[in-house]
Amino acid sequence: MSARSKHGMLSVSDTKQSRGGKARAAKLSGPERRQIAKKAADARWALPRATHEGTLTIPGIVPLRVANLNDGRRVLISRAFLEALGRPWKGTYKRTERPNFLDAKNLDGFVTDEVREFLEPIEYVSERGQVVTGYRAELLPLVCDVYLQARAHNSLNPAQQAVAEYAERLVRGLARTGIIALVDDATGYTKLRARSELQAILAAYVAPELLPWSKKFPDSFYEELHRVRGWRYAPGSNARNHYIGKLTNELIYRQLPEGVLEELRRKNPRDPEKGRRRFTHHRFLTDEVGNPHLEKQIVAVTTLLSVADDWQDFTRLFVKKFPPGPGDLFAMPPPGDLAEGDSPP
Repeated sequence: MSARSKHGMLSVSDTKQSRGGKARAAKLSGPERRQIAKKAADARWALPRATHEGTLTIPGIVPLRVANLNDGRRVLISRAFLEALGRPWKGTYKRTERPNFLDAKNLDGFVTDEVREFLEPIEYVSERGQVVTGYRAELLPLVCDVYLQARAHNSLNPAQQAVAEYAERLVRGLARTGIIALVDDATGYTKLRARSELQAILAAYVAPELLPWSKKFPDSFYEELHRVRGWRYAPGSNARNHYIGKLTNELIYRQLPEGVLEELRRKNPRDPEKGRRRFTHHRFLTDEVGNPHLEKQIVAVTTLLSVADDWQDFTRLFVKKFPPGPGDLFAMPPPGDLAEGDSPP
């Protein structure tokens, strides 16, 4: 008689399948067993791996286990779909044409092609090293739609009516476009995603090495900037007052993607003795992306300066073209309120 565990389940070591497996393994030679083990290990390492795991909390729903995979997919473990719909988890997973939370025949007419795109189960290795089965997170709101559509057509049986109530709670707590953000927040992946996206931007814009100097800002940029500010302009002079530098940063470099100006300042720090930066910022921009964007920005701003009557007129045009954010140029003091040392030459 087979032994049972304390939970009343048959012990795995005493099942017929287990005994048969042991018998077959005993007949294998050492090299054959090692070959089988190697294949199993190779298959395991071929699986995607969870880089972040967490618990997604939606009001009125039990916490759901979610993960970010190293291939960019967001997943809910298979039992999370049952738990989200108020259905019990039976402790088993069967690979069928449709998962057990959508396998009822009366749901056939409501399972759309969009739903079918996400029905392929995903096996992955958890942070603890376990092989786990899950589904794309985007499937959850689609499953809710299936039950709600079926309810609207009076196609649910009494037990499924309760599932539809859970589905209604879920759709109130998330939207299809919001499930990805919810999973990322639950796993803590949001911060890493932001860092990764920033690194990709900086890699495209900021060159790893200092590039040779070339003239990027035409004289017309400074001439028009002086004109709308009501400042005296000396053609051919390289002298720039401190406030011109601030304006250049805000009008030009600040309009590049967020984080680029900060990275340029980090790579091109001020000389502690002279109080000035040793190089011009644009020498740290890439020729492929950074400098072309810079040049377009310079042309755009110079054009606005050339058609503006004065600083107030330019401000109106610039804000319309480049909506301001907190702490931007227009929080700076007006021309008559320049600090000492910032007066134009």
